[in-house]
Amino acid sequence: METNPIRVCELLVGLPDVNVLGVDDLVDEPLRVHVESRVERPGCVECASAAVVKERPAVELVDLPVFGRPARLVWRKHRWECPIRSCRVRTWTGEDPRIAAPRLSMTDRAGRWVTAQVGRLGRTVAELARELGCDWHTVNDAVMAYGTALVDDEDRIGDVTALGLDETLFNRRGRWRTQAWCTSIVNLAPDGAQLLDVVAGRSAAGPTGWLETRPVEWRERIRYGVLDLSGPYRKVYDDILPHVTQIADPFHLVRLANSKLDECRRRVQNETLGHRGRKDDPLYRARRLLTKAHERLNDRGNNKLVGLLRAGDPRGEVKTAWHMLLCQGGLMRPDREASSGLLRRRCGGGGRLRRRGGV
Repeated sequence: METNPIRVCELLVGLPDVNVLGVDDLVDEPLRVHVESRVERPGCVECASAAVVKERPAVELVDLPVFGRPARLVWRKHRWECPIRSCRVRTWTGEDPRIAAPRLSMTDRAGRWVTAQVGRLGRTVAELARELGCDWHTVNDAVMAYGTALVDDEDRIGDVTALGLDETLFNRRGRWRTQAWCTSIVNLAPDGAQLLDVVAGRSAAGPTGWLETRPVEWRERIRYGVLDLSGPYRKVYDDILPHVTQIADPFHLVRLANSKLDECRRRVQNETLGHRGRKDDPLYRARRLLTKAHERLNDRGNNKLVGLLRAGDPRGEVKTAWHMLLCQGGLMRPDREASSGLLRRRCGGGGRLRRRGGV
């Protein structure tokens, strides 16, 4: 067990080759720890003369909280001066990347911590700024500095077997709040999804350009391409990754099926009654029940739906579209045998269905 008070302070600070000069403990203010680096007199890089100390500037850095309180590390740096007046190198300031990176207002360990909190845990910059008791820009500058190096690392993107593309509303710009979209490129790994990159826009140009920069061997190892039934994203897979199996997102499949069922219902409504849906029309009364999952319907709701379809769907077109919607939900179940049986029952033993009116 260490009993030397000076060494105990150095261990608590946790920085290599520093002397702890003192601590400021003021009410309602962060704890300020004053340190200086233990360095030897350097030589001038130009003339190799032994440098002399010109100034001892104190730089205050945001550090990790200690004992439940925000903390600041006050680093007494060494500003060196070359004694040779004719030397082109006049002064320079000593740096130690183990304490803090140049031009950042945060210690190295605090910068790495906030980057991990934002990047891995999804915490906001504002939340971390409140916890550290500092300005929002101080945390954001550190995240940008440390995060850019991680994003630019080529080893960050490993082998990908399932690649996903999805659009996201990035922000709204300008006076008229114009929507600015972006495309997220995601590695859908079995142990968890990983965001690979974000490109501007939701057209095929952004993902296509990103994939073209990747090695051919890397692209050939991709087996599945996941998309949201978007035409531009389908073009990306067709042009750049024609060998992959394209998989649609279940959410968008269900939404598309619901929209087609609703189109069929409205078309049959107009063909049979000659007007749009009214509150007493059978198909209009069934519009909510048609899009409800069958397992969520009780006996009363199921009987009501069947009766309304019998009254307002003389040719059985809406009923067929509804059965196909139920078949789609069954096909997305993990039990393939049960899904195939459901498809045969709903479609009348495997008979071919005729599509009317494009729906």
